Amino acid sequence: MGRHMARTNSTATGRIMLNRVRTFLSKPQNVILLLMGIVLTASTVAPIVAIVQDTIKIHPGTIDEYLSGRSSGYTLANYIDLFTSPLAKRNLWEPLLNTIWLSVGSCAVAILYGGIFAFLITRTNLKARKYLSSIFIFPYIMPQWTLAVVWQHMFSSNAVTGTSNGLLASFGIVMPAWWCVGLFPSVVVLGLHYAPFAYILIGGIFRNMDANLEEAATILDTPKWKTMLRITIPMIKPAILSTILLVFGGAMGSYPVPHYLNLTTLSTKYVSMNDKYTGEASILAIIMMLFGVAIMFANQLSIRSRKNYTTVTGKSGQISKINLGKVGKYIIAVLLIVLTFFTSIFPIISFAFETFLPNPGDYSFLYTGDASNLTTKWWLTNENITENGMYGQMGILHNATIWRAYGGTILVAVCCSLFAGTVGTMIGYAVSKCRRSKAANYVNSVAFLPYLMPSIAVGAAFFVLFSNQYINLFNTYTLLIIVGTIKYIPFASRSALNSMLQLSGEIEEAALIQNVPWTKRMTRIIIPIQKTSILSGYLLPFMTCLRELSLFMLLCVQGFILATTLDYFDEMGLYAFSSGINLILIITILVCNTIVNKLTGASIDSGIGG
Repeated sequence: MGRHMARTNSTATGRIMLNRVRTFLSKPQNVILLLMGIVLTASTVAPIVAIVQDTIKIHPGTIDEYLSGRSSGYTLANYIDLFTSPLAKRNLWEPLLNTIWLSVGSCAVAILYGGIFAFLITRTNLKARKYLSSIFIFPYIMPQWTLAVVWQHMFSSNAVTGTSNGLLASFGIVMPAWWCVGLFPSVVVLGLHYAPFAYILIGGIFRNMDANLEEAATILDTPKWKTMLRITIPMIKPAILSTILLVFGGAMGSYPVPHYLNLTTLSTKYVSMNDKYTGEASILAIIMMLFGVAIMFANQLSIRSRKNYTTVTGKSGQISKINLGKVGKYIIAVLLIVLTFFTSIFPIISFAFETFLPNPGDYSFLYTGDASNLTTKWWLTNENITENGMYGQMGILHNATIWRAYGGTILVAVCCSLFAGTVGTMIGYAVSKCRRSKAANYVNSVAFLPYLMPSIAVGAAFFVLFSNQYINLFNTYTLLIIVGTIKYIPFASRSALNSMLQLSGEIEEAALIQNVPWTKRMTRIIIPIQKTSILSGYLLPFMTCLRELSLFMLLCVQGFILATTLDYFDEMGLYAFSSGINLILIITILVCNTIVNKLTGASIDSGIGG
């Protein structure tokens, strides 16, 4: 009798469990969370495990074989040598310190420049606000190394940098070494590149800020400076923290800017050490990853401790704009127009001009006034010649390597945007439906983690994982698409999540009552309603992928995509070719951005004043 009761109870328990599983899986959002949790955990954890293993693995022909006296197996020699050897200062501590200074400095420049710009656009009667808002976004749209190369063209000199005289040096103006190369120009360039982050985030708060608090302060005769320090700045604190989160992680993994401006960071040191110090280079990648994880935890803590500001006095109304004066609003506008010209329009002119110089980077003809030596050979040469510095290459318009790489770039960008956009939309939908569950919070965090990790470290982890005797996808478009998709899912997931949270659950419930299938609910109801936000989740990965170098440079050889091809021609000394590739990339990105704006009406800065 007892056995029969036990068997009955176990059967009943099994049926209850089975029914719970069926009920759980009957909801599409639960299935999505389950699948995405497994896939994202594997795609995030597996590369990290692979690169951690690489730090203790003995690599034949490298320093760890010499230090351990073995050609296979595992050893801690890499850690001991990197942290304690006489070269530790040069290989670890100096690059680490430079990286931290670069990241902190870039955050400061981005927040100050972008924040002040956002304040002037949204809270003052500044002239030409619409033009300035649109043009301010250009440095982020363009490749990261654009302003670094322009900085070289402007300030390099034979006397200081040992290169051809740049634009200012051609007129006899020689800038000091600290201005031309190293930490200072790298901080300025990366700060300018990421300033649009601060502008978008801070400007959005300035524009939508409730007027109650400031009006209450005005009624109580609070001085303007005190209102700014005690009310306005605390209100934009969340945007400042978000900017730090985005900029710090991006600057930490930046390779092109410190590479061009001759600053040794963890990224540049990883690339230089990867051949002979493979295991130690992997330790550098782990250090960069740890910074990414630390940033994520810091952001979580800031969200938990974030204060709310409320008021019981005053009446909400239109935020009054600060009057800059009849002359001031024009003078400040002209200053900003000149500044944005050099960060947004001048790079395009500079790269185009470089491709017509007989000796790219040498502007000495401006001093002499002789422009007769300008040439079209870099574009139009249609045969392999070794004279005139062509190194057997055909001109840009006839160069098969460049156009093959251009096609590869478009292929990778399209595939990454399709996959990342679709997966991100599904994640956004599922998380919004189960927003209070631990599973949703986990999937949301794991999906965002690759974005916080430095690009060079993510690329290094996947290089280790997929370039071995068991799985070798090195130098394939498949690997680039996999890595790009994982890296760019956060763009789509955050965009989709924000839009899905705005949808009332009643909309889908009405369709559910009519037994409308989930696929039809998505394609006929949810996606059409939020098509603009969802479309941006596809477009951001596309735009970012076009100009990506740090993420892909370890995963394919030169000539595979445009970013690595540019690096290849730089190494050859064909600087006109690299300028031409920069120009092609910038024009492609701007044309795609313009087409999208015209077709959808969406714009990165549309919520601020563009």
